[in-house]
Parts: sequence; C-alpha cells; structure tokens
Amino acid sequence: MVTVKDLAKMEDLLLKGNAACAGCPIGVALRTTLKALGRKTIMFVPACCTSVVQGIGPGAAISVPLFNTAFETAASVASGAAAAAEILGKDVTILAWAGDGGTYDIGLQAISGAAERGDNVLYICYNNQMYSNTGIQRSGATPLGAWTTTTWTGKTEHMKDMGMILIAHRVPYVAATSVGYPDDIYEKVKRAKEKKGFRYIDILAPCPPGWRFPSDMTIRLGRLAIETGFWLLYEYEDGELRFNGYTKLVAEGKREFKPVEEFLRLQDRFRHLFEPKRRDDILEEIQRWIKERFEWYLSLAKI
Repeated sequence: MVTVKDLAKMEDLLLKGNAACAGCPIGVALRTTLKALGRKTIMFVPACCTSVVQGIGPGAAISVPLFNTAFETAASVASGAAAAAEILGKDVTILAWAGDGGTYDIGLQAISGAAERGDNVLYICYNNQMYSNTGIQRSGATPLGAWTTTTWTGKTEHMKDMGMILIAHRVPYVAATSVGYPDDIYEKVKRAKEKKGFRYIDILAPCPPGWRFPSDMTIRLGRLAIETGFWLLYEYEDGELRFNGYTKLVAEGKREFKPVEEFLRLQDRFRHLFEPKRRDDILEEIQRWIKERFEWYLSLAKI
C-alpha cells in the first residue's frame, strides 16, 4: 500500500503554477491519478474546470498528451482513441477525465455507450457536485438541500448514483474514492490501469468556492464525507462489491458513521438548513438517505 509520503517522492505530471483556485481538489485528484498512470497516458477532457487549469501552449500544466472535447463527447472521443491505439499496437492508457456535469448529465449517453461496448477506456469523474466551471449550477450529482446558483433554496432531489449506473452495465471495474485519501485514489487508479475494457472511478472533490468553505479545509471535508457516510469508499471488480478504508470499518461493525450534520455545517451551501430556521425535515431526510443507501450497498456486498 502506497503512503502519502511515497506519493510526494513520485514525478509530478501536473505542474505547479497552474490556474486552479486555492484549495482546488483537482490538485490532489489529478496529480495523484497521473502519478498512478505515468507518462504513457493520453487524456481527453471536455468542458470543465480542468480545461482551464490545464493552461494553453507553452504554459500548459499537464505533462501528458491532452485533447479537449465537446462537453458531451469525452467518452466517445476516448473510445475512438482506444480503437486506434489497439489497431496501432500502442501500449497507452486512454483516460477520459471530466467533472460531474459532463459525466452525470451531459455526457451520460456517450458513457453508457462506451460502457456497453466495453471500450478500453478509463473514465474518471472528479465530482464537485455542481457545474463549477460555468457558475456553480446544480447537476445530477448535487445533493439534496444544497444551494447552487440555480437552486437558491436548496436542491429538492437526491443525487444520482453514477457508480451504480455503471455497475448495472457490468463493466470490469467501478470505484468511488475521495480527495481526502490520496493513497486510496492512487491504489484504485493503479488497479483500474491493469484492467481491460471500460473502467470508471468517481472521486469526491470538495470545491471551496462552490461548497463555500475556507480553502484550507478541502482534505478535511473529503475525509468527513466518508466518516459520515455521505460518500462511500468502495470497489466493484469482476462482479464483486467490496468496501475500503473507513467505510469497510463501518461495514465490519468496528466504527460508526458520524452524524451528517458534522459534514454539512462546515459548508455554507447548506447554511440555510441551520439558519435562520433549522430545517429538521431536510436534515433528517439526508440522514435517512445515508442509512438506507448504505444498507443497500451492504446487501449488494453480501455483508
């Protein structure tokens, strides 16, 4: 198992001085991903924050070949590249890298097609639960109750479960992780790299300007999401679902999830649930959803 100290010694393929916001989770998620994949990687990036962070020309911050695609086409363009790589006998990793807007919503059709065909693509969603690059609009990944610029009083629906959508496609590998655990990201990306066919990883990526928290709390919130059960660490590999890290400890009865309020209170996107009037109805529904979803996952993992 790699450690964070080990990661610090590896070659950085995401260069310093890029255009990311202070505390941006891309700095952790993409840097760690590229450490796991290495230089023999070709990236396909649709409209998203990374298409800004990457820079242009001689000022580009990403040290592997990268192609920008239309918002909805990262998976389909990557599929074409994967086919070409196979024909040419090239030993490269084809990486589609996109935010949740281009994954859960706009790019869903192309993703489903690539998954159904079994195209040799690693698709990674860095999930900040909104359209951050275009102005913090709600997406299918936005959780119940969250403020965005298009849900002023809080979103009224629960978020999609993209991991389960891909598991239903019976792809070889699906995983969920968080920027709170770079070592977990690294191990899951390495494992996905070794697989053939369509693979999917969902990285929870707390966004300071979008979630409205101080920029030094990104990692803390990435961990607290796991410790409250708001997000889960798991892998689905060759038909079997298993848990990792803190989620595994809870599944084994060695830990308990903390109250989700500990996670929500640190983000001003949920402030309206606490003041000027406490919204127990929504808070209780979020807590109920966490419990119900985890029980469903437990049943699928046969625990």
